[in-house]
Amino acid sequence: MSPPLHHYLILAAVLFCLGLYGVLAKRNAIVALMSVELMLAGVNLNLVAFDRYLGSRYLGQVFALFTVSVAAAEAAVGLALVIALARRRNSVDLSEFTDLSG
Repeated sequence: MSPPLHHYLILAAVLFCLGLYGVLAKRNAIVALMSVELMLAGVNLNLVAFDRYLGSRYLGQVFALFTVSVAAAEAAVGLALVIALARRRNSVDLSEFTDLSG
């Protein structure tokens, strides 16, 4: 017996809200990147849960695989940018990254 759909939706909403809080409230760039990953995990959980309960022939799981690949690319590019900026300015505080000058 599997849990009902609303349990998955509540968990996905909690994950998404935690990620949104991390993006909006935290100043550390690495924490912001991890928070974006939490938001994407919440979206993936919604996609797979709706796919499971609506029986749409794995369409939600295919979209979840696409979002996982986008999340991996986002993490790689984002982390590379954070490392480059941290080396240049010796900080990962997002409030210091307001201009594009060196």
